[in-house]
Amino acid sequence: MLPPLGMLRAFEAAARLASFSRAADELHVTHAAVSHQIRLLEEWFGRPLFRREKRGVGLLPDAERLADALTSCFARIAIETEMLRANAKSSITVACIPSIATRWLIPALSDFLERHPDVDVKVIYAMAEQRLRETGCDVLITLGADLSVGTQCDRLFSRANRPVASPRYIERKGALDTPEAITTADLLHDETIARWQEWFATAGLPMARPPRRGPVFQDFNLLATAVIAGHGVALCPVEVFRREIEHGDLIVLSPIATLEDESYYLITKNLRSKPVAAFSTWFSSVVRI
Repeated sequence: MLPPLGMLRAFEAAARLASFSRAADELHVTHAAVSHQIRLLEEWFGRPLFRREKRGVGLLPDAERLADALTSCFARIAIETEMLRANAKSSITVACIPSIATRWLIPALSDFLERHPDVDVKVIYAMAEQRLRETGCDVLITLGADLSVGTQCDRLFSRANRPVASPRYIERKGALDTPEAITTADLLHDETIARWQEWFATAGLPMARPPRRGPVFQDFNLLATAVIAGHGVALCPVEVFRREIEHGDLIVLSPIATLEDESYYLITKNLRSKPVAAFSTWFSSVVRI
C-alpha cells in the first residue's frame, strides 16, 4: 500500500530543497498546503520525517532513503512523460541561418518530406548568435555550438573561408592563382572589409592600407549572388558552397584559409522526439554527401 501521491510529491520537494516554502513555490501551492501534506504523511507513517529548524527543515536519517528513491522515480517519470509527449508531436519547427537555409536546407527539404510524410516542417530564419532556447524551436542550424545545458550539438561542416570567383570573372580578369594577384581583384565584402585584411595577413601579405574597396554586403546571400554573377572575388566558407564549386559555378583560388577553427552545427535538445531525431539524422546525411 502506498501513501497518496500528493503527500509524496510534497515530501520529495521539501526534502530536496530543505524548505517547505521553496517546495511550495516549486509545486505552485501555499506553504500551509505543503506543511499539511507532510503532516498527513507523517501520520500515515506514524513517525516524524523532518527536523523543524529555524532556517529550514532537515530530514531525519530514516527518511533519507525514501527521499532519494522518490527523487529518482520522479525524475524518470518526468523524462518518460516528456518523451511520450514529444513522440506524439507530428510537426517540428526548424530555425536556420539564411546561408544554410538557401544553399542546403530548402533545396533538399522535399526529400525529407517524401521520406516522412507524417511530419509537418516549419522553417524560420535564425538570427546570428541565437541559442536554441531563444528560438523556441525544435531544431537550430547555425554557426557555432550551443553549450547550454540540455542541448546536443552535431557538427555539420567547417566554416573555413577561402577566396572564390566565378569562371566568367576569372576569364575577364585573368589568372588569380596567387595572393599577390588577388590583391588586384575586385574584392567583395561580407559585412566588413576586416575579413579580407585577415586573409591577406594569413597569406603573408599584411597590408599597410585596407584592401581595395569593393561593395560591402550586409546579407551573406547578397554576397553569394554577387560572386556567382561574376562581380569579383569573395571570401566564402567553401563547404557552404560545395555544390557550386563541384558544378563549376565557383572556383577556389587559393588553399589559404581563415576561420578554420569555426564550424556550423545542428542543435537540438538532448531528449529528441522521433520527428526531431529523424530530421537531424537526415540533414546530417545530406550535408555529408
